[in-house]
Order: sequence, then C-alpha cells, then structure tokens
Amino acid sequence: MTRSSGHEPTDGPPGPDANRRVIVNPNSGAGDHLPTIRRLADRWGYSVAETAAAGDAIRLAREAAADGVDVLAACGGDGTVHEVLCGLVDADALGGVRFGVVPVGTANIFADDIGVRGVEHGFELLEEGEVRRIDLGTADGVPFVKSCIAGLTADTSAATTSDLKARFGPLAFVITGVQQAREFEALDIEVDAVTDEGPRTWSGEALCVLIGNARRFAKQFGQANVEDGLFDVTLIERMPAGEAVAEAIAQQLLRRDTEHVTRLQAERLTVESRSGAIDFSLDGEIYTRNRLDLRVRSGVLSVCVGADYEPNPTTETDEDPFGRYL
Repeated sequence: MTRSSGHEPTDGPPGPDANRRVIVNPNSGAGDHLPTIRRLADRWGYSVAETAAAGDAIRLAREAAADGVDVLAACGGDGTVHEVLCGLVDADALGGVRFGVVPVGTANIFADDIGVRGVEHGFELLEEGEVRRIDLGTADGVPFVKSCIAGLTADTSAATTSDLKARFGPLAFVITGVQQAREFEALDIEVDAVTDEGPRTWSGEALCVLIGNARRFAKQFGQANVEDGLFDVTLIERMPAGEAVAEAIAQQLLRRDTEHVTRLQAERLTVESRSGAIDFSLDGEIYTRNRLDLRVRSGVLSVCVGADYEPNPTTETDEDPFGRYL
C-alpha cells in the first residue's frame, strides 16, 4: 500500500489548492467545529464547501469530481460520509479520488474503523497516512461503506431523533430500540446469496437482517475485514422475547453460536420481502424497497487510514452492540 504524498502545513495561509477540498456539514455533532475546520483547511491548503441541507453533500461531491478534485475529505458524521460517497459514485469518480474522513459527528463509526482519532488527525492522515483500497457495498446501486440493515435495528435508526442523539449519543439507539421492540412485526423474507461455497437460500420470518461491509454483527462484534470482497451477513430469526434476550447475551457476551442466528459471507445477495415494503438502513440512511440487490465492489475506494487500522481484525471487542449497529 502507498503513503499519501501531500503538502506540508505552513504557518501562514497558503491559499486553497484547486485539487484539494473538504465537504463540511456544519451541523454535525455539537455543531461548533466550523471555525476549526476553516483554520485547518487554510493551514493545509484545502478549499471548503459547506452543506446547508440533507443531500447537499451528494451534489458537492459531484461538483468536486467535475472540478478535478483528487483529494476529498468528508467532514461530518457517518451520514455525511455516506452522502459524499453517493456523489462520487454518481460521478463515476471513485478511481480518481483519494478519500479521507474528518470526524465531527455523534458516533463516527467509520472514522473509528479506519483509525481516525480526531479532527486534526483526519487532516494529517490526508497528507501522511497510509492509503488502502477498500471495498464498497452497493444496494440497488446506492453505495454504503459500513452496513445495510433491515428489521428492528433499521426501525430504530429511523425512529431515533436528532435531539435524542444529541442528549445521549450512541445510547439513544438503545433507548429507541427498547421502545420499538414492543410493536415490531417480523420480516417475512427470502435471502439468496452467492458464497464461496456456492448459492445459498434462507427464508422465513426475521427479527433483523444485518449485512456488514466494514461492520460485523455476530460473535466477534465490531470492524469487519473490508478488503476481502465479501459481506458479513447475520440473519436473526423471529423468536419469543425471552429467547431473543437470551440469544443476544449468548451472541454478544458469551460469543457462542445459537440456533436462531445464521451467519454467512457473500459477494452478492438479494433480500426480497414476501409481505410488503421493508425499510433498509444504508449507513443510517433509510431506503424503502420490496426487493434489494446487494453487491460488493472490491477495492474501489482509496482511503487514508491511521496506524490503528487493521485490514483483517481478529480481536473481539467490548463495544456496546446496540449503539454500534448504525
């Protein structure tokens, strides 16, 4: 893998480089980061493009590609990262851009996965960090870097308010999940997957469907191998509430296989509903479909990573499973 060969920071503002840009969501997280971002952008020679509404980062990423930008940073949370990648895919510009993350959101899960530890660190990695080529998932052509989930966890994502996120951080998803679980109806689905062992089909009523690109959801919870060209898929069957709690404990605390949880790895798969449209959460953004076609685009995203990034993580973590789903 390569190292970034970029500019050295200067004491005085060097002026923005036409080929280097940061797309900033000024409302992410605490919403107080814009002066710091502008100062660091001036120091490193980046132009700044601000979002003003949902979807703006998609348009701004397309514009960056049209302008010939070859170093592009997403400054915000995981939603901003998702939008910027959508714009780059729309512009067919993944191959010509070195991508980085400057984390200022609530959870910053993808930034954590690639070893970005803060705002200044994000800028430093754009210039000095190792560049890895990682996989990107697509769902009906829409890109996602972390995960695509459906069922109880996706409903939780859709129902968790910005106010609750601001007050409780990742714990907000736990609070909403408990409320949602009382009324949740299982998904009647069929899943067809292409695995290394050949085609595989699963059908039935599911509590949730968890498809990880940079995330894994069973036993060794946390970051997945995002350079292997495979999704990590977990299917959790519908079961009585008491059994569901017991299985969650077994899966996440005791790290054991359980009968109601199916795990597999696949390079592509389809999820089809047999009882109406389903809300799918792609990196926290909701897409409603009756059928979803998912594929891995192997090694298409050049991203600047920190020293803590592990291409093939094997260590089990003590992360809170509910707060890290999204």
